[in-house]
Amino acid sequence: MKEQRIGIIDIGSNSIRLVIYERTVHGAHRVIDGAKRAARLSQQVDEHGNLGQEAVAQLVDILNHFRMICGLQHVGFIRAVATAAIRNAANSKEVLAQLQAETGLDIELLSGLEEARYGFLGTMNSLDLEDGFLVDIGGGSSEVSLFRGRKLLRTVSFPFGCVSLARRFTSGGLMDAQQMLALEAYIRQALDSEPWIRESSGLPLIAVGGTARAFGKLVQARQHYPLSQTHNYAIDGTAAGELVAMLSPMPLEQRKKFPGLSKDRADVIVPGLAVLHEVFRASGAASYLICGSGLRDGLFFSTRFPHQPLLQDVLTYSVGNLAALHPQAPHAHIQQVRQTAASLLAALADRSALPARTSLCLDAAASLHRIGASIDSYRYESHTFYLIMNAPLNGLSHRELVITAAIASYKTKKRLRQLVLPYERLLEAQDMQHIVRLGTLLQLAVALNRSETQSLRQLGIKIQEGRLDLQPLLGSSELLLERQEVEALADDFSKAWGLTPVLYA
Repeated sequence: MKEQRIGIIDIGSNSIRLVIYERTVHGAHRVIDGAKRAARLSQQVDEHGNLGQEAVAQLVDILNHFRMICGLQHVGFIRAVATAAIRNAANSKEVLAQLQAETGLDIELLSGLEEARYGFLGTMNSLDLEDGFLVDIGGGSSEVSLFRGRKLLRTVSFPFGCVSLARRFTSGGLMDAQQMLALEAYIRQALDSEPWIRESSGLPLIAVGGTARAFGKLVQARQHYPLSQTHNYAIDGTAAGELVAMLSPMPLEQRKKFPGLSKDRADVIVPGLAVLHEVFRASGAASYLICGSGLRDGLFFSTRFPHQPLLQDVLTYSVGNLAALHPQAPHAHIQQVRQTAASLLAALADRSALPARTSLCLDAAASLHRIGASIDSYRYESHTFYLIMNAPLNGLSHRELVITAAIASYKTKKRLRQLVLPYERLLEAQDMQHIVRLGTLLQLAVALNRSETQSLRQLGIKIQEGRLDLQPLLGSSELLLERQEVEALADDFSKAWGLTPVLYA
């Protein structure tokens, strides 16, 4: 298997972005490079609806710059798409022809529905959700979708986004009370034209795109949230409306200094948040959930896996991908540890009221516990914790992410407290106790294959008289190393579970 690199170029209404994906020799996928250039194309349309020549020339320069980056990175295939700003321009055909002639790129002009479908694909491949609404607020369009059972049921693309709304309803980014009322009425009228939006209340509203990420950062800054990532970040339903009320009357220079808000979004954040707030109200949503993936991710999956782009199990794919990026431990050993950990948990489940989805966290931890060895094999536990907390790992809530990282890197209670302390507020009351139990259970599973020879292929597990009896049922009798490791771990395991593990010949 050879390395393969795909470049995705997204010509949006607010910014132009390049993302370069690589398939590694071990079959993993990762982003290795990227670039972003502000364009504000929606603000450069003349009174006849044409995109001006100055904007097109700027776009040519950006695309040729991106092509140069792709060339230096040995990208084998570039996929470039254009969305609302060019789609809505009266001279869109002429613009696309000029771009192709001067850059050599074959640019796809996505319809609003295509944009929504690719955004849905990118979102579904990064979140473990069955049902919900999805809103993707761009610079020149906003897509609203309804999905159930991970299938897209309804979708609509509205011809407005944060940039085009700012141009129409603000004065240099500032809004008075009348402009705010007019903006809200305009959005509500558009939403009322799609009655299905009001027919499925109580679902989460997944927010995608630049406005969504900015929204997440604003809320996290106000809460002093301990985790910097906004992906899979849950927000209560009042937040967007509160921020609109705070930011809309604020002078632009003051808004640029608002905690969590980037300066280049200060003039368009209020219209974007207003769209979020009105969609939330119209859909009767239960809460917000920020998604860090979207259109570009959907384009990547549809390009890389054209016959089956939608993942059936987000967490399994993501864990496998992260493990393949750091393949220090033998695959057979990891699979043995996973199997043993699952067997131990099944045998011990009645002895502890463990949280829901515990088995998922333990299995992910078992799969990833050695990835830190890619940095330092002698102190891999702390590096494992860092990698799990900071690498793209989809399908887990932020709380579950901390739990999984802590189980995978568990060594002692003292070390656990040091690692988890910055994220302690994300955990619930009994989580530390559960982590200690599952951490020692994972240590036992690792000890039972310390030789990494898979000698113990089938294990009998019995609980009796304060012991956890471990009887080899299938495999080699040469388990001296494993027996010594189990004995060394016995005291810590006994403190956590009230059982002393004993490995018999």
